[in-house]
Amino acid sequence: MFPNTKEILRKARTIWALDHASSLMNWDIEVNMPTEGIQERGIAASEIALLRQKLLLDEELSSLMERAEKEELNDYERGLLRVLKREIKIAKSLPPELVQELTRVTQEAKVIWREAREKDDYNKFKPYLERIVELERKAADFLGYEKHPYDALLDLHEEGLTTDDALNIFSLLEPGIKKVLSKLEFYGEHWLEKQKYEIDAMRSLNLELLKILGYPLGSRSRFDVSAHPFTIHMGIRDVRITTRYEGFDFKRSFFSTLHEFGHALYELQVDDALMATPLSKGVSLGIHESQSRFWENIIGRSMEFVKGIQNILREKLSFLRDVPAEEIYRYFNIVKPSLIRTEADEVTYNLHIILRFKIELKMVEGSIRIEEVPEEWDNLMEDLIGIRPRSYKDGVLQDIHWSMGDIGYFPTYTLGNVISAQIRRCMMRDLPVYEDVERLEFGRIKNYLREKVHKWGSVYAPKELIKRSFNEDIDPQAFLEYLEEKYSGSYL
Repeated sequence: MFPNTKEILRKARTIWALDHASSLMNWDIEVNMPTEGIQERGIAASEIALLRQKLLLDEELSSLMERAEKEELNDYERGLLRVLKREIKIAKSLPPELVQELTRVTQEAKVIWREAREKDDYNKFKPYLERIVELERKAADFLGYEKHPYDALLDLHEEGLTTDDALNIFSLLEPGIKKVLSKLEFYGEHWLEKQKYEIDAMRSLNLELLKILGYPLGSRSRFDVSAHPFTIHMGIRDVRITTRYEGFDFKRSFFSTLHEFGHALYELQVDDALMATPLSKGVSLGIHESQSRFWENIIGRSMEFVKGIQNILREKLSFLRDVPAEEIYRYFNIVKPSLIRTEADEVTYNLHIILRFKIELKMVEGSIRIEEVPEEWDNLMEDLIGIRPRSYKDGVLQDIHWSMGDIGYFPTYTLGNVISAQIRRCMMRDLPVYEDVERLEFGRIKNYLREKVHKWGSVYAPKELIKRSFNEDIDPQAFLEYLEEKYSGSYL
């Protein structure tokens, strides 16, 4: 690297250290922090956010980057400058008082959301959502956009994604999914969904699952419990996931664990050379979600995986002792209308995202009042999925994202589903994927993902990474082909 680049990295390390500290604080909020600690935590988090912004706006850093851009750079150096320029643009665009206020409000809102959800009281959360949307609109105006204020918010979560991109993806998926659904029967309730389990037994199953997958528990990772399962990374040697235990319908906890493992693996397989730099993390939420959905759905809900893990399932959960593999597979892949996004099957899941996308567009445009959001939610749920929520906690209060200020986040879930299907299509040309899965041998699959996606961290922008690694652009048709192939199979 050129001397300028080394000096840029030295300055960027302090920014990385603040991100490391913020990640640890956010993990603590969800897992350990006492409820009344939130006010002081909000103050501390907002001060860190301001300090981070000041470091990004350091004139010496900008001068070093300007000089570096005149050099003949390698891919890593170009990636470093791209990531920092993007961060600096955001930092320059957003006034410090807006950053501070949004950080403070969202720190409080996360706690209020949990209380509102528990009490099924939208009015308790409404003023926070109103304030968050107001602040997000201001952020979009400061960031700038060509066509729609939502473009600016989408780009915060998925570099290069626009409202038009999202509309194009959804315009193909919505009728395509409805076509798949028209050929299926809704199976109603499966008896295993009501089957209760002992939490200790379920935790033992999840730990065995992680062991099989090669999750480095204890040395480079943790596994905890939280209200909303999540993954967070402090660095490439400290990645933490959570799940939740509801005491029934074991696939909820099982697949949330598998899902979060996919996120964690991405961070754990970033090249060591990128450690403690702005490149040492997954490049975007959409690429990240492709990894979690790949493991949850492409691998975990396959018949081959069920065959491979069936004896372990029966050993850990006694009520599965006499259940054949075909029945477990049907339970894992049952298709039915669901109120809760995180519990939705892979066929209807993206309809939940379309609902949120449409509401977010209206909130950002100001074409819907915040008090109207619950009814809009319920109407769209009935229109898209055919069922209507009877409570706020099963409707508008089910997701934590808006309390975190993550408007523009939800479309990345669908993007992840699409890319996961593209990765499957490409991987199957090179590897005997499902033969390995049935033997519970994941080394070649993990290595493929490392070489194609993980090791690069944030070196390449999302669209460029997909093009370089798979020689494809984003292709929603791959996901529809996957659904059509799977759900026309003999087991469902």
